[in-house]
Amino acid sequence: MKDLRDRGTVTVSGFILLAVVIAALLYGIQLLPPFIAAIDNESLSPSQIGGAALAVVLFFIVVPSFVVLAPNEAVVLLFFGSYIGTLKRAGFWWVIPFTSKQRISLRAVSLNTSTLKVNDSRGNPIEIAAVIVWHVADAAKAALNVDAYGPFVMVQSETAVRSLASRYPYDSEEHEESLRGSPDKLSLELAEELKKRLAVAGIEIIETRLSHLAYAPEIASAMLRRQQADAVVRARRIITENAVSMVENALSQLESRGVIKMDDSSKTRLVSNLLVALVSEHDTQPVLDLNP
Repeated sequence: MKDLRDRGTVTVSGFILLAVVIAALLYGIQLLPPFIAAIDNESLSPSQIGGAALAVVLFFIVVPSFVVLAPNEAVVLLFFGSYIGTLKRAGFWWVIPFTSKQRISLRAVSLNTSTLKVNDSRGNPIEIAAVIVWHVADAAKAALNVDAYGPFVMVQSETAVRSLASRYPYDSEEHEESLRGSPDKLSLELAEELKKRLAVAGIEIIETRLSHLAYAPEIASAMLRRQQADAVVRARRIITENAVSMVENALSQLESRGVIKMDDSSKTRLVSNLLVALVSEHDTQPVLDLNP
């Protein structure tokens, strides 16, 4: 593929050419009565015929070459199929005649991809979508390197989102990167991948962000129960670890202060009772030992 990129082109202020056209029209109006009289008398001279033909030809050459360009727009110019430059300066311009003109918007575009159903790195079906903000940075590449840059951006964006989702798990418990746990890093990675994919079309990525992330409906309820079970296990682990620490601290303080002296059997019963009281999900009821 030929490497095309934006370059300047030859232009003239449209107001100058417009003034020339208006002056030529005024001059032609002055010559119109003698010309009409010559037609009526059938006495047209070759110079009159040639001048009229030249005026018509010049009019249809000059007028179509005027271009009005708004801010954040570009016009890609082709002269008989050859790229001759890109006009980006806003204003009223006159360009080389016989050029075809393709307008390209340079404004930022916000693309919300459709919700895609893919498998994460663990094979779990998930739903994912992203918001991508982009704009055309190189109008020549956008116009000439791809057939239609809008659909091209859409297809490449969805492909990049699918590729990203397949490389990471939806969630992780071992503090590794995941789709749900590392949104900022994944947004940067998605932007870098899109930058490489869209470079051929002259597209610049401004921002990317995941807009939708969820388990697929067929496994959503099962995954919710698993997450709840994992949360319960983590909570019980923390409670148990803290309870053991509290019991150890209590025994240490009792022994160091000499409040009571306990044998191994008494320590075992105390530890058992304290752990039950601290770990139990319900209020514990004390049982009094009345044996002497």
